[in-house]
Formats: sequence, structure tokens, C-alpha cells
Amino acid sequence: MYIEIDEKSGFCSGVVAAITQAEASLAALGTVYSLGDIVHNRVEVQRLEKLGLQTVSRERMAELDGSTVLIRAHGEPPSTYRLAAEHGIRIIDATCPIVAKLQSRVKKAHEQMKACGGQVVILGKRGHAEVVGLTGQVDEDAIVVETPEDLDAVDFSRPVFLLSQTTQSPVLFERIKEIILRRAADPAEVTIRNTICGRVSSRNPHLKEFSGRFDVVIFVCGRKSSNGKVLYHTCLEANPRSYNIEDENELRPEWFDGCRSVGICGATSTPKWLMQRVADRIARMFGADDPDRT
Repeated sequence: MYIEIDEKSGFCSGVVAAITQAEASLAALGTVYSLGDIVHNRVEVQRLEKLGLQTVSRERMAELDGSTVLIRAHGEPPSTYRLAAEHGIRIIDATCPIVAKLQSRVKKAHEQMKACGGQVVILGKRGHAEVVGLTGQVDEDAIVVETPEDLDAVDFSRPVFLLSQTTQSPVLFERIKEIILRRAADPAEVTIRNTICGRVSSRNPHLKEFSGRFDVVIFVCGRKSSNGKVLYHTCLEANPRSYNIEDENELRPEWFDGCRSVGICGATSTPKWLMQRVADRIARMFGADDPDRT
């Protein structure tokens, strides 16, 4: 059996930077609090917890006077920074630069729409950390849509400014864009800004090609990963024998019946070492040669 790990899968630069900052701070301080899971991957979170990282909710920030809190790559609304200042909390800001730029664009879009009686529409997952940070920039005065049906909340007689969470599906964004332009009373008053991260969106066509080369594809990602759901769907469309797991313990021997090649890939929140662990387990299960470690 041939086993290959996708060289383009794994942490995006924003996640790498956040984890690097967390590891350095933990080495210096011993204990650091992360505002929510530092990455949507249970196994990686558990690794960092062993180093002293403690995950907390916003509701607990008031109890952390004088502590050090890390803001993950997803970013936070301004209210979080104000609360930290009130309680003497030291902030390690690991907001992804791409997300930070999008936060600024949302604020500018809101100012533009306020001046003309329009509305800001954000394609994103409600409750997702990044989306909470985006809507918080404008005091929640934005319409978040997850599906075309959610567009019923938009007043198409008024101007519209469309943006997107950085990890959304490019295909879904195009569909939302087309519907907005079709339903708008005046398409000239619709502003479209595709703010999906280019490094994320480029993985879709790559994974489609990658998945088609193997008998079986194992996609590794955390259950909470929005990006993972999008990318796994891409794998499944290209190869119906694609399976989504969190770690190697979820592998099932029957998935590999008649299989001669396995491709292993993952989300932007999936560490390389975890994909390697999955590859090693498959190799042991079937007595395969050492998996490709690229």
C-alpha cells in the first residue's frame, strides 16, 4: 500500500504564528490563558494544555485580573480589549493579519453603508469566533448569512456591501453574490468584496486534484473546524471513498478494502505531526512501507 501525506495541508500561517507565540509565552510564564480554543483541533489543544495553556471563555475574563491572555488567530471584538484593560490583563495578540485587515474593512464598509442607508452582509458561520470578532467591530450592526435562504433578512431596496469570513467556501460566496445582484433593486448599489483568504481558497482546487489520485482519502481535522468542513466536502466530491477523522483512533479497517493507495490531508487547523501519526497507524495496520513524510 502506498501512503502519501499532502504537502500543502496543515496549519496556515496565522495558526502557525498563534501557536508559536503561545509556546514562547508558556516557556516564559508557565501559564497562559487562551480565549477559546487556540485552534479548532482537539488533539493540538490537548498538546498545548500539557504545556500550561488554559482555555477560558470571555465570561471568565473578569476572574483573570493580572493574568496573561492570548487572543487567537480568529481575532476578537473591541469589547474584549476594553475588558482586558479594566482588569489589568496582559494581552498577547495573535490575531491573523488577514483577519485584522478584514476587521478594518468591515468597519469601513459599515461607515460607507451608514452614510447611504445601506447594510453590511457577511457570509459566515454565526457564533464562529472570527465572525463574532467581525460583527463586534460594528456593534453587531451587520447581517450574517450562512445560506442563500438567510438572504431573506436583507432589504434589497437598500444598498448592500457583501464581505466574507476568511475561511468560507469560494463556491458559496459566488452563489451568494449572484443572488444578491439578481435580487437587488439597483445592482449598481451593491458592493462585493471577496475577503476569503487566498491561501485557504487555493487549497480547494489542489485538494480536488490530490483526492482524485488515491483509492482512499483520509481527511484529518477537528470537529469544530469550519474550514475543515469545506475542505472535506471538496475531497468527498472528488473521491467518494473519503473519510473524515479527528485522530488515528477513528480509523476503520473496512475503509481500506481493496485499497492500494491512501492520501492523507487536512484543514488549516490540522498539525502536520497529527497527519503523520495517522499515516503511521495505517502503515502498521497493513504492513505498508514507511509513509511519505513530505
